Amino acid sequence: MTCYLVSAFLLVLQTLAVSSELIQADFDLTLEPLDLDSEIPINASSPPPGTSKREPHSIIIGVRKGGTRALLEMLDIHPEVAAAATEVHFFDWDENYAKGFEWYRDLMPYSYPHQITIEKTPGYFTSALAPERICAMNSSIKLLLILRDPAERVISDYTQVYFNRLENHKPVQAIENLLVRNGALNTRYKAIQRSLYDVHMRNWLRHFPLEQIHIVDGDALIRDPLPELQKVERFLNLPPRIVSSNFYFNQTKGFYCIRSDGRERCLHESKGRPHPAVNSTVLQQLRSFLQEHNRTFFRLVKRTFDWQ
Repeated sequence: MTCYLVSAFLLVLQTLAVSSELIQADFDLTLEPLDLDSEIPINASSPPPGTSKREPHSIIIGVRKGGTRALLEMLDIHPEVAAAATEVHFFDWDENYAKGFEWYRDLMPYSYPHQITIEKTPGYFTSALAPERICAMNSSIKLLLILRDPAERVISDYTQVYFNRLENHKPVQAIENLLVRNGALNTRYKAIQRSLYDVHMRNWLRHFPLEQIHIVDGDALIRDPLPELQKVERFLNLPPRIVSSNFYFNQTKGFYCIRSDGRERCLHESKGRPHPAVNSTVLQQLRSFLQEHNRTFFRLVKRTFDWQ
């Protein structure tokens, strides 16, 4: 009996050894070799020599669902731009602002002296406190604001929330039920409030001259990215480095993707989602309400946009 147990034990060990070899062989086949020439440092905590973390030279302040992520990703093509990876929400969230500028700076990417740092947080544009707080940090900072047709922005805002709620198994409503209450347009709906560009712009102009705020046409950026990005390069005093070959139109996704450093990449699948069909009467109510706000905005910024 003892011999039998010993034999069984040895058989188990042999089986485990063979399995271990098979597992190792499988990993040897599937793991890619480490690229020692990769730009990613082996020790992520050690900054590249000659770099430091600095407060941003420019901030993309909004607007939510205006194309801020596309703008940042496209600017990141430029070799003299260091882009923050995430939305920081420093100037619009009190709990973050209370952590101080050192905390904020530490969230910025490492950059070389010849580079400019850019962060984007779409919530800044509609924040009552962000303009004053940013001005307190740097009154000469250059601000980027990307806007699109405000009615289309409302629908895009709804679409994002709609899919987020579906993914989290929460109840959803038809857009018409949110846009209209008691037979009238629900102007208190947050998505509509965010599209009142003139209201928010007045707040920014109390703290910054118009010359420090460059407005990117989000609708034009979608149709043809290069001209809008060239304007941004000039505004930021960057040498022209972004070219037409950096973009290609993805027929499947229906928008432009990026080609840079031998790699191709598109925005996350959550971007460019199809909008729901909106009742034509309700949509016309929305557009009519926004028209006067749009005209006021055009006067404030001394230019017009092709919005319906």
